Amino acid sequence: MNLYNSLTRQIEEFSPRGSEVTVYVCGITPYDTTHLGHAFTYVIFDVLIRYLEAQGHTVRYTQNVTDIDDDILRKAKEVSEDWQQLANRWTAHFIRDLIALNVRPPDHYPRATTFIEEIITTVQQLLDAGVGYTAGGSVYFDLDRWEDFGKLSGLDRPTMLETANERGNNPDDPHKRAPLDFVLWQAKAPGEPSWPSPWGEGRPGWHIECSTMATQLMGQTIDIHGGGSDLEFPHHECEIAQSECATGQRPFARFWVHTAMVHHEGEKMSKSLGNLIMAADLLQIYSADAIRVYLAGHHYRTPWEYAEGDLQKAQSRADRLCAAVSALSADGDAVDATGFAEGFTQAMDDDLNTPAALRTLDQLADQILAASERAQNVDEAQTLLRQSASILGLRLDHSEPEQHVTEGWNRHLVEFDGKKRT
Repeated sequence: MNLYNSLTRQIEEFSPRGSEVTVYVCGITPYDTTHLGHAFTYVIFDVLIRYLEAQGHTVRYTQNVTDIDDDILRKAKEVSEDWQQLANRWTAHFIRDLIALNVRPPDHYPRATTFIEEIITTVQQLLDAGVGYTAGGSVYFDLDRWEDFGKLSGLDRPTMLETANERGNNPDDPHKRAPLDFVLWQAKAPGEPSWPSPWGEGRPGWHIECSTMATQLMGQTIDIHGGGSDLEFPHHECEIAQSECATGQRPFARFWVHTAMVHHEGEKMSKSLGNLIMAADLLQIYSADAIRVYLAGHHYRTPWEYAEGDLQKAQSRADRLCAAVSALSADGDAVDATGFAEGFTQAMDDDLNTPAALRTLDQLADQILAASERAQNVDEAQTLLRQSASILGLRLDHSEPEQHVTEGWNRHLVEFDGKKRT
């Protein structure tokens, strides 16, 4: 399989380092969710993992929950709700949306607040390595002490600063040595939750949470690290800096995979702009298969614009695929589906080309329906269609999500609201 690696900026052949493929995907900050941009990212990584498993690989998948963050605290204050209750409520909402979309659950689903001790240990490692400094009860990463900063994003320092400022950086923090230095441990502010540390009461910085959870659960070098392209800088760039300095310059991730942004009304779909299309609202109108066909109809690296008409067309495509696996099979000549299997595999091996893979399924469905009309045997072709569609997460004529999807997510769900999906 060939995948585009954001770190090298080229398509490379992918193979795991060992007996399993380790995948870490940055999860949500749960204060409002789940819009179509979220769905695109997690459906795409679901497809990638399903395909790797179909190819015989064992995949160990971690997706985190950033359950302590400036945005959560701000939102909790706005709506007069306890910050933990807010985070738990929206995480549970997100999980139920992913169950409805038939998204494979991660093997590990850690929340940042359960890794405070490990985060403190990582911060201390960075101080010991000479790349961190303390000031005003906070701990910062000193970018001047690590010359590789920027190797993922390729941005120059002025662009870095502008982008970081748009995404939560405070360049005017008087305790910083330089505006781009980022927080590893944030000193307690009045009215905010905090935890004890060697540097005083406080809470983790955003980036250190993922670095710690990833290395603790997946090892010092991960096969695939992913998320939306808006996380490439500063979040993923900072993760690399922290992780590689803490582990003695071991590569943090071999492949960096980023999904493109989804746009609506000419702008990136985002909470800050308020131009959101919510997955739960779409599921009231369209089937989960239709939404997944719609999402998979876009290549994961190409930005795209939400269009209601295209979603309606996706529903028609999903209905036709369902009709094909339900078509009557007779005793006539069997349909030869070999070429379709090869076409599907070639598309998926070509940098996860889901639009091409879907077109192959459309063609196979057309062949099955035509052959059924001619009283041919379509059993094997239907089996292939069902198997290939399941790699794209489609359930076709099954009304409920796959059993392993529901059971796996329910094990995580009870940690947030004590209730299972029924």
